Amino acid sequence: MHKSLFVLLGVILLIAMTVGPATTQTPSTRPELSGTLNLLCTPQIVWCEGMKAEFQKVYPKVTVEFVRLSSGEALTRLRNEKANPQFDIWWGGPIDAFIAAKAEGLLEPYNSSNLANLLDPKLMQDPDNYWAGIYVGSLGFASNKPFLEKHKLQPPQSWDDLLNPAFKGQLVMAHPSSSGTAYTALITVLQLKGEDKGWDYWKQFHANVWQYTKSGAAPAQHVGQGEAAVGVVFSHDIVAQIEQGRPIALSFAKEGMGWEIGGMAIIKGARRPDLAKAWFDWARTRRRSSTSSPTTSLPHASSRGSALCCAKL
Repeated sequence: MHKSLFVLLGVILLIAMTVGPATTQTPSTRPELSGTLNLLCTPQIVWCEGMKAEFQKVYPKVTVEFVRLSSGEALTRLRNEKANPQFDIWWGGPIDAFIAAKAEGLLEPYNSSNLANLLDPKLMQDPDNYWAGIYVGSLGFASNKPFLEKHKLQPPQSWDDLLNPAFKGQLVMAHPSSSGTAYTALITVLQLKGEDKGWDYWKQFHANVWQYTKSGAAPAQHVGQGEAAVGVVFSHDIVAQIEQGRPIALSFAKEGMGWEIGGMAIIKGARRPDLAKAWFDWARTRRRSSTSSPTTSLPHASSRGSALCCAKL
């Protein structure tokens, strides 16, 4: 499939998942706001920068300052700053971290009128309005094409393919303690195989690992640079590397791939809740929903909010 088609599919699927009847604020009805919005951003930095630039076009007197952290790091940061919050809003990353943050009293509920744009509120919206979904993303396998050609291998089509001795010291994945991407992968296998066989699988997988990264997107970069043969990554991060010309093959496990709902929430004790609400409303408009996500995934049932198992692509 041509690489540009993945991007097209991502836009189409995002619109289908998140956009319902038009309920949006137009520029003429938005209040004039000014000041600094402190954003905690979990997706790749290019998306954080892009969202910042787009928001500042709509609110030119607002300056967005962001820190990019993986979901596990972001949750830890919020815990440590609970008594003195440094961020106003958290944007992106698997929803399990948002569910944990809600349980720990780190988030502020907000019933935005633009939540009406969600086609499936049961899936994409917290029942108490503490968080809302903004995109979906499927896991995928990123394989280095030169490595595959040299060793006469095909891109992995199953989770078990990653246990091939040919991949010893060649696998790369983020660590579940810091990355929602890796946590999703961990839970995916446990759900597919069951606890006992699942943990046994991860022990075998570990024997083939070259490196565990902090960031969930980093494995795609390592594979693209030829430092590893195969990475377990969200497919939109793989597509981003393919679009940059990296020699990567994208494949999926035939038995199913876990997927995420990317979340958004206002931080409890935010210094600028007005700016946080403005971002929340803006990020859930029809126009924003149709242009903000690089996803190529499909929805499926969830047993825990974000470690969603298992979409068959």
